[in-house]
Amino acid sequence: MNNTVKPLIRAENIVKNYDSGVEELHILKGISFEIEAGSSVAITGESGSGKSTLLNILGGLDHCDSGSVQVGGMEICGLSESSLTGYRSRRVGFIFQFHYLLKDFTALENVMLPAYMAGMKKKEALEKARALLSDVRMEDRLKHFPSQLSGGERQRVAVARSMVNNPDLVLADEPTGNLDPGNSAVVAELLYASAEKRGKTLIVVTHDETVARRARVRYILEGGVLVSAGNGDPVPGGGPAVKPETGSR
Repeated sequence: MNNTVKPLIRAENIVKNYDSGVEELHILKGISFEIEAGSSVAITGESGSGKSTLLNILGGLDHCDSGSVQVGGMEICGLSESSLTGYRSRRVGFIFQFHYLLKDFTALENVMLPAYMAGMKKKEALEKARALLSDVRMEDRLKHFPSQLSGGERQRVAVARSMVNNPDLVLADEPTGNLDPGNSAVVAELLYASAEKRGKTLIVVTHDETVARRARVRYILEGGVLVSAGNGDPVPGGGPAVKPETGSR
């Protein structure tokens, strides 16, 4: 990692456990890492390894049991629910495996609504939504409802929506998990390209190696710890920030 670039995210010794009722499950076992602003990062690992849990903590959807997570210099662990709501709406864009589009609104309306609800003037929100939908090649489908769009098209709308409030951080949890290989490749390419064009820090959790390889840097979560994608050596909990493998992009 280039130490001259200030990281957007600095995580130190993140621990997360869950009580299953039978035993305590140790999901994240002291994870530390840094992510530079404007970088694209892929996190891979087996099901149940803690990938989505880590993403939810970074996005303020879940709390860590201990440790520190700073995003843009702001400590988000320990924030109140109202403060986390503000953090999510202003600084984070989310994309999930399911698109969660509002069925009674067009593609254009689905993208503009978060900005309009956050206080942006309607005309400005519509213009921004059109530009974002153009980025994901949906300019000819603005007036179509979700039921009139294919699965890949719905995910493209979700990609555009994630960036409408100009977040610092875009988090994508298995964004191509419900798509066939052809649509998966298209959505992944548009997601990475749109984030890069707009200078967003993008973190993608995925099982798809093709999607993961598009990222500039990669991490693997294995047994609750981060493993370098380069040499496979485990990173000790609470140790120095991970030096992830850097891709060729």
